[in-house]
Amino acid sequence: MKTLLSLLTILMLSVASMAQEGEDPVQWTQELISTGEGEYELVMKGSIAEGWHVYSQFTAEGGSLPSEFTYVNAGEEYELVGGTLESKTQKAYSEIFEVEETFFKKEAIFRQKVRLLNPGLKQIQVELFYQVCKEVCIPKDVVFYFSLDGEEIIVEQETLDPASIARAEALKLNLKNKEVLKEVSSDSEGNESSLLVIFGLGFLGGLIALLTPCVFPMIPLTVSFFTKKSRSRSKGIIDASLYGFFIILIYFLLSLPFHLFDSVDSQILNTIATNIWLNLFFFLIFVFFAFSFFGYYELTLPSSWANKMDSASNRVGGALGIFFMAVTLAIVSFSCTGPILGGLLGSTALAEGDVAVNLSAGMLGFGVALALPFALFALFPAWLQTLPKSGGWMTTVKVVLGFLELALAFKFLSNADLVGNWGLFKREIFLGIWILIFLLLALYLFGVYRFPHDAKPSKLSGTRKATGLLASVFCVYLLLGTLEVTNLKLLSGFPPPDFYTLAEQESDCPLGISCFKDFESGRLYAQQENKPILLDFTGWACVNCRKMEEHVWSDPEVFRLLNEEFVLISLYVDDRKPLPEEERFRFQYDSGRIKSIDAVGEKWGTFQTINFNAASQPYYVMLSPDLYVLNSSIQNTDSDTYKSWLKEGMSNFRAYQRNIAVSDR
Repeated sequence: MKTLLSLLTILMLSVASMAQEGEDPVQWTQELISTGEGEYELVMKGSIAEGWHVYSQFTAEGGSLPSEFTYVNAGEEYELVGGTLESKTQKAYSEIFEVEETFFKKEAIFRQKVRLLNPGLKQIQVELFYQVCKEVCIPKDVVFYFSLDGEEIIVEQETLDPASIARAEALKLNLKNKEVLKEVSSDSEGNESSLLVIFGLGFLGGLIALLTPCVFPMIPLTVSFFTKKSRSRSKGIIDASLYGFFIILIYFLLSLPFHLFDSVDSQILNTIATNIWLNLFFFLIFVFFAFSFFGYYELTLPSSWANKMDSASNRVGGALGIFFMAVTLAIVSFSCTGPILGGLLGSTALAEGDVAVNLSAGMLGFGVALALPFALFALFPAWLQTLPKSGGWMTTVKVVLGFLELALAFKFLSNADLVGNWGLFKREIFLGIWILIFLLLALYLFGVYRFPHDAKPSKLSGTRKATGLLASVFCVYLLLGTLEVTNLKLLSGFPPPDFYTLAEQESDCPLGISCFKDFESGRLYAQQENKPILLDFTGWACVNCRKMEEHVWSDPEVFRLLNEEFVLISLYVDDRKPLPEEERFRFQYDSGRIKSIDAVGEKWGTFQTINFNAASQPYYVMLSPDLYVLNSSIQNTDSDTYKSWLKEGMSNFRAYQRNIAVSDR
């Protein structure tokens, strides 16, 4: 747990350090000393800026990360004589990690003796990973090259083989009229709307967390503490409001490490969200959360953390003391808020847009909802009398949340099944599991059975009966959808697509439309039929893609246009099906980074990035068979807008054909 905490701390502090990019607190120099008879001493010296420190190789385990050396080709070209020696270090006890840490200030010198095994060796490469800290901690890498013969160092750079270069070039389209794509904005209104929805989900999660036994009883206690301890009512209101602000700040800060994941690879967040093993991990975690809410065990952070925060709040007082009180609340309420926050993380992974930005919006909403009562009840203390008493109803809230966590868990299992092309959780099986989950929820709410730690209710409340009735109605809705008596548009994107079914289908494309899943074969067919191409960048685990297909493509006129007027090419960027060995290649980004393209989805994701400078799904482009861009690109939208966009593209296609016919005369 301490190791995990140290890693999370580094990630959180690294976000703040990004503002200092380019200002390196450690300046490194190196020296090579020949000691005769094929032996050398490698000296690496770091000059550390005032106020900063670098951790030793031998700092205590469980604390901050130590410096680590990698001697490239050691044991083959040369051997190490002893260990890496260090200059003078300092020690100090860390309150955070509860260990004595060892570090350098002002200067760090490392020495390593080596003996050559290959007399013709010309250079030695040493890689150092270290952590430099002040108010923030920055993980750093540095590479030292030691020239043994005095000649200029030659740094070997990875190069692409001719076959990879040829396959990468083959992905690039010679698009005409490409500037039309640039006319489209990023649909800021849609993004803002999506963020508001995520904020709303986070706010709802925070309101639900307030009703749990870990948080609810603390509201009157905390508000009374501020109002009674303060010398005046205004001071009590200020302190309670500050307490609420710190709660919001703490939960918002928890989302910041996820912003580090958006690296030079524009596909990385999509890769993370659709990774089979990560989805399986989420499935297991959510099942674990669910059974925690069912009362079989309790999730808690170490009690020493809460004790230390509580002690700090009493010791320092003032605004800092209130901050530590807010941290204490976050720690002691984790057994109830942890699974809800996990659900929020899962929901943002399934939503449209940047996962990190979505999570920040959700965590902000969660923090606001959790903090709001403390400020409101401080302003209006008489309202405390209207709060219901703590009791068994809070256990019922936790159990309901447990069933919802269990339902969400199977969504992640379904994602892994879809992306992996396993064929195990077809639409009917997924819906059958959800029917069983919500049926069990309804029976629980109606008092048919209890969980081990439930007290037997003397009488079912009206709210509990109403919630049970709602769960029953939802079961009927799912059953009618499974039997195809009605559609399940309210759940678009959560169940597997309608063509992923146990029943035999004429087409494995949305709504039974004929489509291609390879660009070149689809383009060849479009040339033969003289039809425009609708290029659909989609994903098996893409919730918004399913919404577009089930809400927009199902519109009768849109369906007719797609089915009769266009050649649909659907490219699944999260398809983990391996490419044939002869089609695999390595691709070099503009940054110089090289990535192996081994799966179908990696190929189409790279194809989208190269040609359209986009990485989100759904993403639609209209092309003529000879690659003339017919209209601006479009993403998640309503049926009327999409219909107009298709018709405009058709009109542009006919005009383009007429112009070609005239020019050929």
